[in-house]
Formats: sequence, C-alpha cells, structure tokens
Amino acid sequence: MADDVPSTPPTDTSREAATDGAAASAAPAASRGDAAAEADALEARAVAAAIMIPAQVVQAKGHGHAGTAMALAPLAHTLFQHVLRHDPADPEWTGRDRLVLSAGHASLLLYVQLALTGYGLGLDELALSRTLGSRTPGHPELHHTPGVEMSTGPLGQGVASAVGLALAARRDEALHGAGTGLFRSTTWVIAGDGCLQEGVSGEASSLAGTLGLDELVLIWDDNRITIDGSTDITFGEDVRARYRAYGWRVLEVDDAADLDALRSTLEQAREREGGAGRPTLVAVRSVIGAPSALRGGTSAAHAGGFGDDEVAAVATSLGFAAGASLADLLPDDVRDWALGARDRGARLHAEWDEREAAWRREHPAAADRRDAVAAGADEEAVAAALATVAVDDGAATRTTSGAVLSAVHEAARLWGGSADLSSSTNVAIPGEAVSADRPGGDFVHFGIREHAMTAILSGVALHGLWRPYGSTYLAFSDYARPSIRLAALMQLPALYVYTHDSVAVGEDGPTHQPVEQVASLRTVPGLDVVRPADAREVVAAWGRLLGSGSSSGSSSGGRPAGSERTVAPTALVLSRQALPDLEGGDATEQGTPRGGYVLWQQGGGGDLALIATGSEVQVALRTARLLADEGVDVRVVSLPCLEWFEQEPRAYRDEVLPPSLRARVTVEAGSRQPWGRYAGLDGISVGIDEFGESGSGPELLRLRGVDDAAVLAAARGVFAR
Repeated sequence: MADDVPSTPPTDTSREAATDGAAASAAPAASRGDAAAEADALEARAVAAAIMIPAQVVQAKGHGHAGTAMALAPLAHTLFQHVLRHDPADPEWTGRDRLVLSAGHASLLLYVQLALTGYGLGLDELALSRTLGSRTPGHPELHHTPGVEMSTGPLGQGVASAVGLALAARRDEALHGAGTGLFRSTTWVIAGDGCLQEGVSGEASSLAGTLGLDELVLIWDDNRITIDGSTDITFGEDVRARYRAYGWRVLEVDDAADLDALRSTLEQAREREGGAGRPTLVAVRSVIGAPSALRGGTSAAHAGGFGDDEVAAVATSLGFAAGASLADLLPDDVRDWALGARDRGARLHAEWDEREAAWRREHPAAADRRDAVAAGADEEAVAAALATVAVDDGAATRTTSGAVLSAVHEAARLWGGSADLSSSTNVAIPGEAVSADRPGGDFVHFGIREHAMTAILSGVALHGLWRPYGSTYLAFSDYARPSIRLAALMQLPALYVYTHDSVAVGEDGPTHQPVEQVASLRTVPGLDVVRPADAREVVAAWGRLLGSGSSSGSSSGGRPAGSERTVAPTALVLSRQALPDLEGGDATEQGTPRGGYVLWQQGGGGDLALIATGSEVQVALRTARLLADEGVDVRVVSLPCLEWFEQEPRAYRDEVLPPSLRARVTVEAGSRQPWGRYAGLDGISVGIDEFGESGSGPELLRLRGVDDAAVLAAARGVFAR
C-alpha cells in the first residue's frame, strides 16, 4: 500500500471513552477509581463466564469441543470488546473488520462472544449447539448465524479464504478510498496447529507474504496439541521462522490468559507498520482446556465433556458455584457490561458513517465507481460486450471463453486470475497484476497453488464487491476439491474456468487427461458444471452466468429461463482442441441457458435420441445425420449443464427428452457414471472409464471408443432393440 495512504484511524475502545468527557472530568478521582475497579471486576467475571459456558454446554450434551473455546476465551473477549471493529446491531456493516474462525470446531468460542456482545443469540441457543435446527451448529455456517463471516471446519480453509477477504478489502481501498483509508478494514483469522499443518494454509500464506498483504492478521493458537497427541510427533518445524520466511511480521503473546498483553499485541497487529506491507502472525501460547487441572494441556481436552466433577472444579476455580447454571454464570450486571459492546459498535459505526459522508462529498467520482461495482454486473453492458465476441468456426472453446472474459470482465465486475496458466487457459486480460505495491491490480497471479487459489476466490466472493474467477487445467481441479465443496456449501458465485477437458488433450498423457473429473464435479451439491459444445454455447453460457442469458421459456419461478445471474459456484469446462461451429443458431442461444436443448433432429426426432456434451456433440451430430440417411427419425440433444437443465420445468425437460423416447445414447469423453438416468434402462452410455495414454487426441478417442464409429454402432444397436 502506498505510503501516503493513511491506516485506519485508531479508535479509543476503552469503556471510559463512552462516558461523557465533561462529566468524567468533574467526577472525583476516587469515584473514577472506584468505577474503573468495578469495570475491571465485571470484565473479569465476563471472561470467566466465557470460559465456563463451553465447558458446561459440552458436558451437558456429552459431545462438542470445549477445550479451545475455553483456552481462547480471553482472546475472543479482547477482540470483541476492545479491538475488532464491529457493530452487533448491523453484522453486515461495510466498515467492519472481518473475523474468520478457521478452527471451526471451536464454534462455541465465537458463539459465546456473539451472544455476550448483542448479536441476538441467547444462552438457550448456546445450550442447543449442535442440535438440528439451532442457530448454533457444530461448525460456523454462513447465513445461519448472525456475525459468522464464512462456513469453516475443514482446517486451513479459513486461513486461505481470509487471504481473499483481505485482498479484496485492499483493492477496494486502492480503487475507491481516494487515500482516506475508509475501506481499509482488517481481516482477522483464528487458526490452530491443525490449520497450519494443512497445505492450503501454507500456499495462501506464501502468496499473502509475497503480495505484502498487511490487511491480514493471523492469530495462531499455539497450544501444541492435536487429537493424536503432542504436535511434536508430526509438526516439528519452527512456525515463526516459516512465516518470517513467507515475508510476515511475527508478534508474540506468551500467555493466552493475559488480557493486557492480548490487547496491546492485537492493537499493534492492527497497525500497518508505516506502510512496510507485511501480513502479521500473532503467536498466542495457550493451554487447551485451561483452567482444567485434569484435562488442560492434553489431547483429551479437544472434544467431549470433561466429566461432572472436573466441570465443577473448573467452575469453583473461576469463582462460580460448583452447580451453577448457565444463567448463574451471567448475572444481569455482567451481561449489561458485556452488552456495552453494542454502544462501542454504534459509536464506531457512526464515526465511519461520518467519514463515508465526507468521502462522498469530496470524492464523488470514486463514490459513483464503487456504487456501480457494488450494484453488480451491468447487464446491458455485458450483453453489448457479448455481442462483440466473434463466434469463429473451428475455435477451441477455451479461446472463445477467453474472448468473452476480455470483453466483459469490467462490466461484469469480474476479478481473478489463474494458477500460473493464464495464457494456456485463456484468462489473460489487459492490465497489470496485483502486487505488493499495486493493490488495485486488474488480475491476480495465484502461482501454482490451485487449492489456495480456489479458497481465496471464496474470500473475494465473501467480501462482496467482485465476482471472482480462477483457472487451471481440469485434471488439477482435484487439488482444489475441498475449497470447491465449501464454496458450494456457502453458495458463493465463484467461477472456475477449467480447460483441457478430456483425453483429447493428447500427448501430455494420462496425468493431464481428465477422465473422472467432470463426473466428480457433478456430484457436488450446489455446483453447476457447464461443458459447452462450440463457440455459440460458450457465449450463451457466459450470458447466463452473468445475468444476460436469453430464453423464450419460463423457469419455475416465472422468470424467463436463464434471465437471472447464476449465483451458484460454476465450473466452466472447456476444450483445448478446436471444435466446429454446430450451427445451432437460435436453438443454441435459447437452449444453452436452460442447460439442454434439441440441437438438430430428423422429422419429429421420435425414434432415437443422441445426448452429448462438449466436444462430443459434434460426434453425435455426425452420427445422427448418417442415421437420418438410413431413415431414422433421430434427435441430437446438447446438454451443456445438467444442473441447469434439471432446474427447468418438467414440461420443458419432457419436450427435449420425451419420456416415451426410450432409445437413447449418451456420449461424453469421460466417466459414464452420471449418464444412467439419461440413457435409461433401454439406452447405452458411451464414455471412458479408464485412464488415457500418451498419444494424439483423435488416436486416444478411437482407442477408448468415443469416436464416430463407436457411437454409430451403439446407436444402431439401441435402435435395433
């Protein structure tokens, strides 16, 4: 970040700051001292309650994770009461900091603070944690609990997505803040040893250091315990040295129960080092399960109750009665003190609103630009840009997709990059890359980090200004599977541009030839998989993805099918090899956004259906014309997206594939597994269920039985039956 861009102005977060200054100065010194002592006592009791609540809730249920929630309760308290910029009355406030609990199993750590600081959770809902229908599920879930910034649980994912949140916040400020620091929020992430052992966190942390991402603070719970025992059995490296090697600043807190040390160190972490441009690791030494004498510091503290006697002992050590109820842990005076966070949040929000109003007055052009981006894709501009894309006969679908991306990325508010393959996957766009000194860059070089790239895209989507895209070869989507799954679970509108879509890749051999990947991706609930057959389908698919698709049909919601921007994460699967224009014309433009359509038919097309996707549609079309010459009324159905097609009304689907039409052949140069429901009991699926070899694409398709001769033989066999 440029040196002349000020950091977010420090805010006095002390409770005394909420007191009227004149009244405070008029009060006798002794009274002020008494008030401070009383506040300190209330704070200590609030921290004790935050430690005790997880122990009691987990013991009562007999399952859950209390150990980390107990050990880090002072840390979470310090964040929510003194450091984090948040407003419990408005969890979506634009000016807030983001806090990601990457160690999602410690969900009670977060839920307790959301309850204590006024996010609308009650003690009864804490008691219902991990219960069907509760707002306190076993791991934090986006859109489920107010104050939760993302779904977490798979370790390391939160660290990587936090990098995306911080990158987007930094870009927001660089492009729109006009040097005011208005949008320079801090992204905080709480991670444990397990998060830092997962490779995705290392990939993302390396990139964050390279890009000088000083908006990011990673709090590492250094408790040296995992489920199987001490971390030294598997985790021997010097984590602090590793992060310094990544280019991070490292700060230390020696005792996770020391409120003063926590506060001063976290406030130091929030500052930006005068523009030095480094993310910060805060290493917090804790004892899991503290202050339990029996379970503290052992792997037994990770999950499950501590036992009635030990919970009673913990309660008495914290100053509570051995049999205290949840309500007893939080009497009215302590609850009222903790809810003072609402006043702090309202004050921070009001101060930010004043700064935003001044920014709008002084920088109207920047305000207009940001408002336009926040409004989402300019659908008219997107449609106009799509109309300029040439539909070339014989173009690879990756080539046409690249032309679309170059044409629409600005109007569509797209931002992303590739895993070191931009020229090969055709996602290169004009402009300059993001770097440590160019935070507003037009695209991101993610490096050879498919897993981190995909998780980072989720963070960009969570920030909310831009729709993210990332790209690699389809075979390498396997590296990113956990991040794809989590994006689908959160329903984030990330775009994954995957090229080199089948064994037709050819000479690079089986390591680079996807066979099972498309079928595997289709099994992810909430993920749309689009495999266009030619340039026209590419343009029409992008139109649906960006909200400018056209169709004469109606969706179940009464809107024109394909007229709404697709909000699910989407895998766009593209060919490296050239594909002919299938000359579908209006049928393609209307049918692609619906996921499937009749591309061509002889007569009524009622004798036989050839169903295909991607590059195999041309094979189906050639076969159909041969069969038509033999007197068969055959139809060719292109199904570029099964998910879109299955969302269409039953009447439309039956029009494309009449239930009475039982003679069917499906064709896709990949696993046959998804195609049984389309082929039916009387049909045949032509596909590939074994790995490829090193050789030319046409040779391999013949070898594996996905060519004109094989499809024609299958079709004749089905029709004869």
